Amino acid sequence: MTATTETAQTRSLKTWQGINQALTEEMERDERVVLVGEDVGRPGGPYGVTRGLLDKFGGLRVRDTPISEAVLVGLGVGGGAVGLRPVVEIMFFDFAMIAMDQIVNQAAKFRYFSGHSMPLTIRTMCGAGGPNGAQHSQNFEAWFCAVPGLKVIMPSNARDAKGLLKAAIRDDDPVLFIETLGILPTRRDVPVDEDFVLPIGVAETRREGTDVTVVAIGRLVDRALEAAETLAEEGISVEVIDPRTLSPLDTDALVASIRRTGRLVTATEATAPCSIGSEVCALAVENCLSELKSAPVRVASPFINVPTPVPLAEWRAPGPDAVADAVRKVMQG
Repeated sequence: MTATTETAQTRSLKTWQGINQALTEEMERDERVVLVGEDVGRPGGPYGVTRGLLDKFGGLRVRDTPISEAVLVGLGVGGGAVGLRPVVEIMFFDFAMIAMDQIVNQAAKFRYFSGHSMPLTIRTMCGAGGPNGAQHSQNFEAWFCAVPGLKVIMPSNARDAKGLLKAAIRDDDPVLFIETLGILPTRRDVPVDEDFVLPIGVAETRREGTDVTVVAIGRLVDRALEAAETLAEEGISVEVIDPRTLSPLDTDALVASIRRTGRLVTATEATAPCSIGSEVCALAVENCLSELKSAPVRVASPFINVPTPVPLAEWRAPGPDAVADAVRKVMQG
């Protein structure tokens, strides 16, 4: 691992380095943790996330697989059933479609059918951030949040990626861990402590405010914070909530914030129909109708496929200006 600035308690890491550190520490801590996927060995994955793990832990615990997502998730389900704690990498979220039966009908229902644990972590990557095109950039997180028995995590920075991935690997039930491509090169101070583990299902207030609650997901968290800085200069106080775990959602934290501010904006890189943003808006209406001062607004990508050219893909993803405009709209309500 390179390009790090270490302090007494934390180290400045890019998000992909935080994920690599989490994998390394958990594989050192528990020999039952194994890593399988396409190119996770010598190549280190498409963005170097698993770099160095093959040399450190060997081919028995870091195993490259053929290009068959259904097979490699099935391998993970089998490993989890016999006492291993597999971490399966699906390079791009789009390819999870090929493994839907293994994820939805086998892993997620294993405890329900058998009464036994299924300690399986599935890592994957979504969103724009390179010239990857419409079949390598999609956001399907909401699909999996509709599946009982499956936890869904989407961190927004290196610190949370490390702490939440370690929690996922230690969890006794299947966890889908979604890494937003756009945040992989971004830096945060990450605790050096090998037992730094964040709880699954607990949201984080990134910025306190009194006028509007912005519930932002993944890459949109930093963009919402940037919008909040702009809006503060206009006299608008924005509270930014990062759910971190999408299933189960920290409903109590979200509802408490919406009740305090009386206004809601959701921000996601996914398209709006049936999204997590839509779910949070429904929670607001069900739980906070009498406190709402205006109708909630969803900020999302336009309902079109992700273009391959990077400038067009970046145009499609909502930026800070889109979040700021939505906040101004709810303030007028």
